[in-house]
Amino acid sequence: MIKIPRAREFAAGYQTPRRVKKGGAGEGGPDAAKTADRARFKAADILLYAALPAGIIVLWWILSALKLVNPYLIPAPGKIFSAAARLLAGGELAGHIRISLLRVWSGYLISAGAALPLALIFHESPPLRKIFHGIFETVRAVPPLALIPLLILWFGIGEASKLAVIVLATFFPVFLNAESGFDSMDSRWLELSRSLELSFPRHLRSVLIPAALPQIITGMRLGFGYSWRALLGAELFASASGLGYLITDAQAMARTDRVFVGIFTIGLLGVIFDALFRFLAARLLPASENFSWAAHE
Repeated sequence: MIKIPRAREFAAGYQTPRRVKKGGAGEGGPDAAKTADRARFKAADILLYAALPAGIIVLWWILSALKLVNPYLIPAPGKIFSAAARLLAGGELAGHIRISLLRVWSGYLISAGAALPLALIFHESPPLRKIFHGIFETVRAVPPLALIPLLILWFGIGEASKLAVIVLATFFPVFLNAESGFDSMDSRWLELSRSLELSFPRHLRSVLIPAALPQIITGMRLGFGYSWRALLGAELFASASGLGYLITDAQAMARTDRVFVGIFTIGLLGVIFDALFRFLAARLLPASENFSWAAHE
């Protein structure tokens, strides 16, 4: 009897299970050695990642202490840290972060919720894809920030115009990666699905989504980066709250230290969310993304 692999088995490259050798009780076995090696590599990676930022901060601190840089243009790290501490203590920074995150996640989820089903529809209907191809390519070529004046005229300076900018910035990275993932699926899986006469829901759940999952996750990760940048661009133009507003307001008051606080907060949040996407990708996808094909009798 032919066995239809589950989604996780598709992503892992459905193969015949191999017997794992066990080490002796006193030796710890090869698995223990591999775990220790991985721990050492992770520690080395952390040191490598932290070396350059730490070196830049130390150099920055030295140059500021020696008064070799203009303190108005580039404040000392201690002054920036003090400004961040005051903004946190007063709750102002947390409020701007909360508003920006609410905007970006709302627009991101709306965009992803539209892009993924549409990519599947275009995969299943090539004539429909050809009809919309010209319009999509034209809209994709226009930077979302260039549409901000028009969006403000249409939707005003409220939340709707900012969400529209985020949706436009996020849609195409998610849509194009998902569409490419569906189109590049191994034809042997399609043949197997047809031969078993799977219903479309079963075909979607067991074949299409597992095969396209790596590129879907890549598109989701890229899309969030685009949405984050688009949101901050929109907040710089028309907003009374959010991290973009924090930066423009600080610039108007000649508070360069607060400008740096806003910039560093944006960068730190971007790193955190990118790490979250990489963590989810590591959990959902195997270490090897080779989609091998096998049927088990």
